Amino acid sequence: MNSIDRYMARLIAVPLISTLLISAMLLVLDRMLRLFDFVATEGGPVSVVWRMLANLLPEYLGLGIPIGLMLGCLLAFRRLATSSELDVLRAVGIGYTRLLRVPYIYAIALALLNLTIVGFVQPWARYNYEQLRFELRSGALGASIKVGEFTSFGSRMTLRIEGSANEGRDLSGIFVRMTTRDGPLAVTAEKGQFLRSDDPDTIIFRLTKGTLVHTAQGSAVPRVLTFDTHNLPIPLPKYEQFRARGDKNLELTLPELAVIGRNDAATQTQRATSRAAFHFRLAEVVSMFLLPMLAVALGIPPKRSTSALGVFLSIVMIVTYHKVNEYGQSFGSLGRVDPIIALWVPFAIFAGLVIWMYRTVAYVPGGQPIGGLEKAFAKAWRAIRKRLPGRRRKTTEIPA
Repeated sequence: MNSIDRYMARLIAVPLISTLLISAMLLVLDRMLRLFDFVATEGGPVSVVWRMLANLLPEYLGLGIPIGLMLGCLLAFRRLATSSELDVLRAVGIGYTRLLRVPYIYAIALALLNLTIVGFVQPWARYNYEQLRFELRSGALGASIKVGEFTSFGSRMTLRIEGSANEGRDLSGIFVRMTTRDGPLAVTAEKGQFLRSDDPDTIIFRLTKGTLVHTAQGSAVPRVLTFDTHNLPIPLPKYEQFRARGDKNLELTLPELAVIGRNDAATQTQRATSRAAFHFRLAEVVSMFLLPMLAVALGIPPKRSTSALGVFLSIVMIVTYHKVNEYGQSFGSLGRVDPIIALWVPFAIFAGLVIWMYRTVAYVPGGQPIGGLEKAFAKAWRAIRKRLPGRRRKTTEIPA
């Protein structure tokens, strides 16, 4: 790489990394608040929030990486154009195609990274996220006992604790209601402590200074026992096992989707949804090779213009194309249209538009693919500025 390539690499790296970090932080913060509320409602530990957010990062990067690549290349070419460096480079014989060498190095590396994420990492992360949600709702993550509230351990035991100290090791104001084979059992105690037992399915609740009321089967008079120390065995509830991976196409890797799509033993719906998901992920990755050319077409404003309309249009085009692909995947999953047509025809249209825009900028003298939009945007902005409150109008003085 010569000095120009290294210079281009630095220009692209800063906005690319900044875009990835900012987009990931915004998406994580938005989901973090909802996850904290969900975990607090289910009574789970706070640490599970960070595990759930970590499993959501691959999903966010699947769209964040193309946007970061687009903005990194676009802002680099925009800086070259607005500082007149691009004119100097072209005057010495360096054209747009030569300047795209470094952007395509970035595109190839990020496309391989994105293929690994959406094809292999994201399915496992999605499954782990759903598993954490299931375990949190079922209580398998060890949800803490809430002080001052009745907590149920299965259908045969209810526990209430008035106070907790020493990180839950010392409990006070205890009430226990259990249903045993010999009849119902109610216990109150001043203090208590949970202890391990040899049986992994049973824990020992050691109670201090309390009263036990046991109503045996066939007995009309309950038995009342006052104790200083009593060990109460508590059977742990049996939690339902989480389903196997692969219930949804989001949890299947690319090779697994390809196998199901060609499997004659699978149902028509399974083959159609698997093929649609397979082509959707490939189309998203392949479209990244068009982004450097699109960045050149939208990043270079007209002469004597500093308009940022191209930055806005680039984000709109990427998000719109992503939504069109999602619609094509949904339409292809129904089996009415072949997923190849539903997903690769929009890609061909998008590729044709990008190549035309790049050719207009690179090979047509004075070509500007969004020149008409730039002029309309400039006129609209001038009209808005005239009507802004507090803006002084220029007055013309007539000499006497």
